Amino acid sequence: MNLSARAVDCLPADDFEKKLALDRPLRVKLGVDPTAPDIHLGHTVALGKLREFQDAGHTAVLIIGDWTARVGDPSGRSATRPMLTADEIEANATTYQEQAFTILDRERTEVRRNGEWFAEMGLEPLFRLAASATVNQLLQRNDFGERIASDTPISVLELLYPLMQAYDSVAIESDIELGGTDQLFNLMLGRVIQSRYGMESQCALTMPILPGTDGVKRMSKSTGNYIGVSEPPEEQFGKIMRVPDEAIGVFYELLFPSEPAPSGHPAEQKRALGRLVADRFHGPGAGDAAEAHFNRVFREREAPEEMPEISVPDGDVHLPALLADELGVGSRSQARRLIGDGAVSLDGERISAIDLPSSELRGKVLKAGKRRFARIA
Repeated sequence: MNLSARAVDCLPADDFEKKLALDRPLRVKLGVDPTAPDIHLGHTVALGKLREFQDAGHTAVLIIGDWTARVGDPSGRSATRPMLTADEIEANATTYQEQAFTILDRERTEVRRNGEWFAEMGLEPLFRLAASATVNQLLQRNDFGERIASDTPISVLELLYPLMQAYDSVAIESDIELGGTDQLFNLMLGRVIQSRYGMESQCALTMPILPGTDGVKRMSKSTGNYIGVSEPPEEQFGKIMRVPDEAIGVFYELLFPSEPAPSGHPAEQKRALGRLVADRFHGPGAGDAAEAHFNRVFREREAPEEMPEISVPDGDVHLPALLADELGVGSRSQARRLIGDGAVSLDGERISAIDLPSSELRGKVLKAGKRRFARIA
């Protein structure tokens, strides 16, 4: 098994080969910050590589960054991330861990939270960590350089983030750290910090970044171009069908390297990919059912056989609130735009009103956009 296959960076390459030749399982680290409730397909690229190391007999160490999430990774960011509350981080961490096990072998995964070491770290250990690198080193990050050039603030906390991620490697005695290409600076800094603590330095292995459903920007919750691993199979299939034709090859290469894109029309390639994604995260047969749902909704313009039922109170119903709170439309302002664009219908008839009596809604099918349906009770 070529464990560096499809990696963009494998540094230092000689050290990587030497580590693989050691007569012991390597400790292979992947850190994820629970800054949102869900893992998306972009996360599964590095998780898939971690699973390959597991299958080769090495120890997979999944770090849930419950403390680094409080700082916020500045990688690829043009502004400081908003700070999350402890409750938000804990809720996200729980779902992250469970969703990661759709890729990793639960029994062979060592799960650690970096709060184990940071929560009890006093000032003296923090000073030692801070003294292990220079401001000059930290400002070599492209993200920081661009923000300095544009006179965009950089918080002191953000300067600490790469050091905290690097210290994770010290705490768990990492041999190899995985990450996206945007993580290379942090991974290489981990080598420096480990050597400062008298340890053998880890190797850095970076994986390509999966584009989102727009085919251009990286897949991200913040840009809305993501496909969540826990989303219903119908949602996953429908989103795959929106991926630009030219990006389909990358999705196959990064998500299903052993399943090359089938020949034929891009639409058929997307359908095959949609089935693979749904089956992977929801079990065999989920892909066929999701495709049948897609055909009913998009080809035959029929409502799905199963849909949620929403109860409305007596009196006037404010549709933007109903769409946002019950049907999953992103916000009330977005719901207003959908109504204004003629993308909301009741039993197939377009709705232009913002408020409707509950008596006119009950017993009918409400549709928002192309994929959201609900029966009103």
